[in-house]
Amino acid sequence: MEPGEAFSGGATSVAKTDSNAFSMPSANLSPSRRMEFFVGNGFFRNPWKPASERANVRDGLGPLFNTDTCQGCHIKDGRGHPPGNLPGPAVSLLVRLSIPPSSGDALQLQRGGVVPEPTYGGQLQDAALPGHRPEGQIHIEYSEIPVLFSDRSQISVRKPSLSIDQLGYGPMHPDTLFSVRIAPPMIGLGLLEAIDEADIHANATRQAANSRWVRGKVNRVRDESLGQTVTGRFGWKAGQPSLNQQNAHAFAGDMGLTSSQRLRDDCTERQSACRSAANGGTPEVSDKILASILFYTRHLAVPMRRQVDDPQVLQGKALFHQAGCATCHVPSYVTGDAAEPELRRQKIFPYTDLLLHDMGDELADGRSEYLADGNQWRTPPLWGIGLTSQVNGHTQFLHDGRARNLMEAIVWHGGEARGSRNAVLKFEQPEREALLAFLNSL
Repeated sequence: MEPGEAFSGGATSVAKTDSNAFSMPSANLSPSRRMEFFVGNGFFRNPWKPASERANVRDGLGPLFNTDTCQGCHIKDGRGHPPGNLPGPAVSLLVRLSIPPSSGDALQLQRGGVVPEPTYGGQLQDAALPGHRPEGQIHIEYSEIPVLFSDRSQISVRKPSLSIDQLGYGPMHPDTLFSVRIAPPMIGLGLLEAIDEADIHANATRQAANSRWVRGKVNRVRDESLGQTVTGRFGWKAGQPSLNQQNAHAFAGDMGLTSSQRLRDDCTERQSACRSAANGGTPEVSDKILASILFYTRHLAVPMRRQVDDPQVLQGKALFHQAGCATCHVPSYVTGDAAEPELRRQKIFPYTDLLLHDMGDELADGRSEYLADGNQWRTPPLWGIGLTSQVNGHTQFLHDGRARNLMEAIVWHGGEARGSRNAVLKFEQPEREALLAFLNSL
C-alpha cells in the first residue's frame, strides 16, 4: 500500500459511500466556498424552462434538447446508462453525429474537430418542446457473444446495435457517422484539469519508449476562449480542453442553451422552426451561472478508497500491474498550479493517462474527433468506479454502456489493450476475483 493511497483525491477526498457519494463538495473547501459549491449545485440539479415573456434566470430551454437539467444526464453526478425498452428520450445517453470531411472542410475541422451532419448537427436531440419535433428516437439492441477464460470458465458479453427512427427533419446524410456515448461521472474533474500538461505528454513519451504495443496519443483540440490549439483532456475522445468549454458545449448541445462561450445552440440551417423559436435572452446562460457551474464541477469530491489494505485487494492491485493495466490507467499524479487553491499540489490517484488509445475494432465507432480516429478513446479515470452501483443502481460501463459489469468491460478491451485483456483471460477464478476486488476498492 502506498502512502496516501486511500485518499484518491488528496485533501479533497470524502468518506462517503452511499448513493450521494459522488455529490459531495471537496473536503478542503472553506465554509464560504462550500456555500458557493451548493449554489452551483442548484443550477446543476434544477430544470431549465422554455423561454417566456417574463424574465427568468433559468429559461430558454430547447426547443430541441436531450434533457432539461445537467443532472438529467449525470444522474446523482454519476454514470449514465443505455435506454431501456420503453419509448422516449434516452436521457443519459446521446448519439454524436458527423460526416466524413471533404477537401473543403479543413477550417471546420480545425474549429470543431468534426463536420456535423448537415440537417441534424453534431448530436441527435431526441426531445423537443411542444410545437417542435424531436430529431429522432434512439433504439439499441444487443446480441450476446460468449467469451472463454483459460480455465474453461465462460461469460457472455453483449454487442450493441444502434438504430434511429422517427426522424423529424428528413433523411440523414447517407454517410453519417454515429457515436453512442453515456454520460461519465463528474467526480474529480477539477483535479484532472489541474494535472500538468507536461505530465500528460510525458505519459505518451514513456509509453512510446517502454511498450511495444501501447502508444498513447495526445489529442490536440481548439480552445475557443484562447483561439488556440491545446491539449484535450475531457470527453470520451478528449475532445475538450477545459471544464468551462465542456460545460458550455453541454448547455448548447444537450439543452439548447446559449452562453458567451457558445453563442449558438445545435439548431442547423435546415431547422428553421428551431432557429426562429423564442429564446431566453442573449445569452441564455449568464456568465454568472456559467461560472457557478464551473465552480461546482471543479469541486465535486472523489470518494476515499475502501479496504485498501485488504489482502485480496492488494493481490488484485499486483495483478492489475502484472497485466499491464497501469500502463494506460496511470495510478497517480501531483496536480500543478490549479485555478482553484483547493486543487493545487494534491497527490491524486485517478488511474488514467488522459491519452487516446486504439481500443480495437470491436469498440470502434468509426468517427474521428480532432486527432482521435475512429478506433481511439481516452483512457477513462477509474476512481470511484467501485461505487457505481451504490450511486446509480447499475454497473454498466464503457463509452456506450455495453458492459454489464467490470469483467465484461475488461474483456471488451482490444487494440493496444489486447495484451492486458489476454493476461486477464489467463487468470484463474481466484485471481479474477482479486482483480475485481481491487477495482471495486477504487
